[in-house]
Amino acid sequence: MSTHSEWITRAETTADVPAVREIVLGAFETPMEADLVDALRKDPAWIDGLSVVAVDNEDRPVGHALITRCHIGDTPALCLAPVSVRPDRQKTGAGSAATRAVLRAASAMGERFVVVLGHPEYYPRFGFGRASEHGIGVSFEVPDEALMALALVPGERLPSGTIRYAAPFGI
Repeated sequence: MSTHSEWITRAETTADVPAVREIVLGAFETPMEADLVDALRKDPAWIDGLSVVAVDNEDRPVGHALITRCHIGDTPALCLAPVSVRPDRQKTGAGSAATRAVLRAASAMGERFVVVLGHPEYYPRFGFGRASEHGIGVSFEVPDEALMALALVPGERLPSGTIRYAAPFGI
């Protein structure tokens, strides 16, 4: 098993767009997430530098993590979604490497808060905890343990409120 330190990560380039779509298509059962990434690229929620790929030793993207703008109540925050890895490279650390890199990039930009709706056994490794413990919720039904939040500044208090996602999420 590869450790995340063996993966090279970098911001997505225009040339990576087709490869990223293939990664996302391969990682999910329907094209919904790949279509979401394409729609987010054209949305004001897109933040250059916060679409990160993990690449193999020939600089081919094999993993991808995307962060876009959302709000917790009226407070600007970020949404991590989706995170995907080519099926033949899953469980190698590529997704974790891309996730760590995109969180570092967001922090370096001065961003403070990130939310994720995902697997409760995967995201805590990056520091995410239950959003409900901070008074953060969504306007639709989700399992409580699947909605998580992270303050990028250690010790900073997360804001409370309902998450407002970018329009392409359709929620």
